[in-house]
Amino acid sequence: MNNERTYRPEWVPEEESKEFATTYVKKNDEPSVPSSGRKRFAKRKERSIAEYVEGVLNNDRTILAQAITLVESNAAKHMEMAQQILNKLLPHVGKSVRIGITGVPGAGKSTFIEAFGTFLCENGHRVAVLAVDPSSSITGGSILGDKTRMENLSRDPRAFIRPSPSGGTLGGVHRKTRETMLLCEAAGYDVILIETVGVGQSEFVVRNMVDFFMLLALTGAGDELQGMKKGIMELTDAVVINKADGDNKPKALAAKEEYNQFLHYLRPATPGWETKAYTCSALLGEGISEIWKVVEKFVETTKKSGVFEMRRRNQLKDWIYSMIKDYLETSFFSHPQVKENIPIIENNVISGTLSVTKAVQELLQIYENKKVSE
Repeated sequence: MNNERTYRPEWVPEEESKEFATTYVKKNDEPSVPSSGRKRFAKRKERSIAEYVEGVLNNDRTILAQAITLVESNAAKHMEMAQQILNKLLPHVGKSVRIGITGVPGAGKSTFIEAFGTFLCENGHRVAVLAVDPSSSITGGSILGDKTRMENLSRDPRAFIRPSPSGGTLGGVHRKTRETMLLCEAAGYDVILIETVGVGQSEFVVRNMVDFFMLLALTGAGDELQGMKKGIMELTDAVVINKADGDNKPKALAAKEEYNQFLHYLRPATPGWETKAYTCSALLGEGISEIWKVVEKFVETTKKSGVFEMRRRNQLKDWIYSMIKDYLETSFFSHPQVKENIPIIENNVISGTLSVTKAVQELLQIYENKKVSE
């Protein structure tokens, strides 16, 4: 055949047989197109702020996802654009119920959220799930597997799931989760579920961005209460004992009583609301509607007393100070002279020639002098 060609790689010795040759067939004898003349994929046109705003308000899921990516970006250009988008969307936010969900490992947070979210969607709600995945403290990477674990909910057009790495942020919640929450509200999602990494003192951060805070627990409450920090229990508006099905149901009911006894002696997380324990089976869908009724009762009670709006206002104030701290920390550690001197001062502290307090004072002086010179 005329279009057959034989090719011998350059590394094959000349005396070797034809077994080292490769035969290939060209489709036609047309000359190959040089790389400079090949068709290139057109670069995606960058959206304007108006396009982002319109897309989010129309619940264009693609544009919403891209807007969240802008919010999560650390690039100065993206951050500036994200803030302009958020400012234009502010009149459309704040109309959702914000629910934080935490729990001990193995409590079935993702299974519960899928059952809970599916129930809400079937009852006329639109649900956004901000599922915060654990980031590696070594590589900064994360699993981002919540969409896989919430397979049914992720296919529901009335739900929006956004996994987001925690990036080592306090509370296991991405530092931009608050802004992502606002974007979802502007897109018309009326229930926002924030799943956190797990239980720890850092979950105070989650409490400061949601209306209702829920702790998922397992049976064997006596053992769990021993290991659970009192502070976490004081943050919760409801304790939900999951996996109350089959042979485990009697144990779940017993655990519910134990938790209620314990909660009776704690100060409630929300003034005018009594925190109680409830049981459910996310696997079978049992007790899910009762949990939503508890949330509805909570919202009704706190709005009537004014606690709901007061908490929202206090959360905004906390957000301001949190952002100031983040900015100052970033500004401090990114200054060249500070970065240059930190290793030297660290070594002086470790060698015992400089006290920690004096070391901090010297670093702050370097930073403040730098700011003055600017």
